[in-house]
Amino acid sequence: MEKNKHQNELKEASKNEPSAEPPYQLLDLKVTKPKDWAAGVPAVMVTFKNLIQEKTVIRGGKALFKMNQFDGFDCPSCAWPDPDDERSPVAEYCENGAKALAEEATSKRITTDFFKNNSVYDLAKLTDYEIGHLGRLSEPMYLPPNGTHYQPISWDNAFKKIAEHLNKLESPDHAAFYTSGRTSNEASFVYQLFVREYGTNNFPDCSNMCHETSGFAMLPTLGVGKGTAKLADFYDTDVIVIIGHNPGTNAPRMMSALAKGKKNGAKIIAINPLPEAGLMGFRNPQEIRGIIGSKEELADLYLPVKINGDMALIKAFEKLLYEQEKAAPGKVFDQDFIKNKTTGYDTFIQHLESHDLEKLANDAGLPLNNIKQAAQMMTDKQRIIVCWGMGLTQQHNGVDILKEIINLLLLKGSIGKPGTGTCPVRGHSNVQGNRTMLINNHPTQEQLDTLQKVFGFNPPRQRGHDVVDTIKAIHAGSVKVFFSMGGNFLSATPDTTYTAIAMRKLDLTVTVSTKLNRGHLIHGKESLILPTISRSEKDIFNGALQHISTENSMGVVEWSRGVLQPISDKLMNETHIACNMAKATLGAHSVVNWDRYINSYDAVRDDIEKCIPGFENYNVKVVQKGGFYLPNAARDGEFHTEKFGNRAPFTLTDVPHNELADDEYLMATTRTHDQFNTTIYGLDDRYRGIHNERRVVLMNKNDIAKAGFKPGDKVDLFNHDDGIERIAPLFIIVEYPIPEKNTVTYFPETNVLVSVNNVVKESNMPASKYVRIKIKKHSPDVYGRIDEVLYRSHVLGENDKVV
Repeated sequence: MEKNKHQNELKEASKNEPSAEPPYQLLDLKVTKPKDWAAGVPAVMVTFKNLIQEKTVIRGGKALFKMNQFDGFDCPSCAWPDPDDERSPVAEYCENGAKALAEEATSKRITTDFFKNNSVYDLAKLTDYEIGHLGRLSEPMYLPPNGTHYQPISWDNAFKKIAEHLNKLESPDHAAFYTSGRTSNEASFVYQLFVREYGTNNFPDCSNMCHETSGFAMLPTLGVGKGTAKLADFYDTDVIVIIGHNPGTNAPRMMSALAKGKKNGAKIIAINPLPEAGLMGFRNPQEIRGIIGSKEELADLYLPVKINGDMALIKAFEKLLYEQEKAAPGKVFDQDFIKNKTTGYDTFIQHLESHDLEKLANDAGLPLNNIKQAAQMMTDKQRIIVCWGMGLTQQHNGVDILKEIINLLLLKGSIGKPGTGTCPVRGHSNVQGNRTMLINNHPTQEQLDTLQKVFGFNPPRQRGHDVVDTIKAIHAGSVKVFFSMGGNFLSATPDTTYTAIAMRKLDLTVTVSTKLNRGHLIHGKESLILPTISRSEKDIFNGALQHISTENSMGVVEWSRGVLQPISDKLMNETHIACNMAKATLGAHSVVNWDRYINSYDAVRDDIEKCIPGFENYNVKVVQKGGFYLPNAARDGEFHTEKFGNRAPFTLTDVPHNELADDEYLMATTRTHDQFNTTIYGLDDRYRGIHNERRVVLMNKNDIAKAGFKPGDKVDLFNHDDGIERIAPLFIIVEYPIPEKNTVTYFPETNVLVSVNNVVKESNMPASKYVRIKIKKHSPDVYGRIDEVLYRSHVLGENDKVV
């Protein structure tokens, strides 16, 4: 009786609340043999299919020929660099870049009438794929308290609404300001300037969910928080190690660089739990052999490491190399480099010798002979590049894993020389530029001192909230206003139910967007949607065509200028949004001339030049062909580390002990090939052979049999971190060549299983590649258990316990 009463109360309390998750429904799954190559003619065909689907063949096709060109605009998708000297006049883009362009160049529009005819509650019943294909947002919209439908609002009134909420807060720290990677350098700079003059460092940003871990590993060891390898280094090197990264889906243009390096003699070692197509082979659609179906082999050796077995594997490499170094001193390790550029070598070697090689191989889940083969490929080579992605940065010990990779490179002297270095493959275009522009919840005192000197106000000095801390602060009621410069915060973050409950507590949510997403439907008591122009659209002000700038993952800053007419005359660029918000909020008290920035992006760049090293003569250099490289001391062989002067320290790390119960598995979340971050382009993951379904769990065939399952079974997934039962219902088992006791699922569908407290040590990133789960046969009763979680959080108010 009591349970029924609770469920009835829940239904009454939440009957008009939209769903935080996509609908629990299955489609018609089709499983085929996974591919052993990527790109080729199918990639070209998919590109045209997406242009047709978005009704933008002419408009989008025109833009494609300008994307990533010297006189065009920067791809809105990933941050892989463009070639410095020559670029293809036909297609300097990849399939996923074309998909991203098709979505923003679409001719479909979401208008006032659309919102009038569709309630927030009804829109939330759609899948993320359906929401994303509704079209471009075309005018500012407002959802009033207790409102069911968004309604139009003028830009002036939208800024007044934001100012009203911000100015009535007891403290600026009661607001948080999120940033997506697509935001330009110019918009990022004025945005952070406003927020700091307003008075807070609460800057959760997308780096907090992808490569914050990389910065925390590289800054104290190398003196820079960015990668050290250039694109040209890939063309002339000896060994390229790709670990925890899937280039075929996450950075497809990287395959061209790998293929070029391979032709020039480089060996490629691929390390990943899944045998991804983009690690194995590449069919270049711009070459005859790629068109007729001949693939270029990429990986010379593939090592299917266990989830979280990476640390053991890297230490095994080091131990094997050290054995050879002892046999031939100075022939394997670069002893001159170690002596002159590093510190802590002897202590590191002592620590390394304490490890047992057989145990390391077992912890990595790999035959020792295979590990020896990889180590042998590096033995007499110094020109080594190591590339990594979120397969490492989202593990609970990700910072330590990356420090161990740096140890390996230091042993070989493989940093600061041509053909060497670290290469964190960053995701969203300009996510690195955001951080350079001081979008950072923990800026240095030197950076803040410079802002004070240039602008005359004293910026806040205390550390602000990152993503995880922001979610917890909203839940606790200490953040009441949430502003999002782009992105889909709800779907990108962990612990979906917990996060959704938090977002609904806010007094105001504001999102700057080009398209509708689920984040607009899980909102505060009031909500604003502010539509902005896209990268591919012309940014015209006072009759002049403007240009912005972005920084790619290898530290090149280049201009970007759109070529398409904006989809609506009621859009506003992000720089103007930030400036107008500042004017409305700070008024006459501001010491910054915001109108100067509104009238001239050159003025923004002039002040960036004053505040951030490396941007001298910004307005001149940024329009030069190919842009310019930012300074990177470690790339030049200089290591300016805070604690060790001009030396790079070796770091002592531990191998994690991962003991799982018989019915427990480690889960890593990943994206499909028809997806970029939280944007769902389609329902196929064709390289992995999974079609028309996203609610799948990839499992080893032995695990399937041992658990009494069979491929195609419907199951529910559970996580019990923090003593709380989290449930992701209704998934289909797919047999896949993955290490035993490991599973892989797609995000955002399984973000609900990632505890907000399951984070990477030091970087505080969600550890979405290290999630303990249990798998049980699907039961309709599970929905009632989900209701109970929602009931306790909504009705009983146990928000600090229920996630």
